Amino acid sequence: MSRPKSDEKRSAILDAATRIIVTQGLSAPTAGIAKEAGVANGSLFTYFETKTDLFNQLYLELKSEMASAATKNLPTGAEPREQLWNLWQHWMSWAVSYPEKRRALAQLSVSDNITPETRAAGHKTMAGVAGLLEHIRASGPMRKAPMGFVVAIMNSIAEATIDFMTQDSAHAKKHCKEGFEALWRVVA
Repeated sequence: MSRPKSDEKRSAILDAATRIIVTQGLSAPTAGIAKEAGVANGSLFTYFETKTDLFNQLYLELKSEMASAATKNLPTGAEPREQLWNLWQHWMSWAVSYPEKRRALAQLSVSDNITPETRAAGHKTMAGVAGLLEHIRASGPMRKAPMGFVVAIMNSIAEATIDFMTQDSAHAKKHCKEGFEALWRVVA
């Protein structure tokens, strides 16, 4: 009979994978991830069948965490601009507060290791964001553009904003607001 799995070990492996991806990339060996997590290499495979499975589960964890942070205390009864501003501030705050998670998620997002099923599940975690964005763009200049294109533009503005907030932390609030205003002008 096998021992029950530990949530602590699973979390340690995911945290270690995040750090290793940032420093060594997606080609880093699982032995390095296991060592960083403080578990035996074989133990890693008790929690994740393959390295690809580990990366897919990490992608979902990070995507869910980011979505949860972004939609925290979303004022659902407020005007769309206020809702998007609230979401934007929380998203920027998460990204600046967890730079390793942001970088790991960026690498995982462009990886061929992430399956279409995992990507679809990741998109579901962002359903509230997509719904709000769809509502805002419905009468704006991007109303005829594919939603994927609008999201790509939003992500580009977000990445530039996060970079400026990180590099010039004394003016982070100003950069956050300017990034939001740029996004609003594009979609609304």
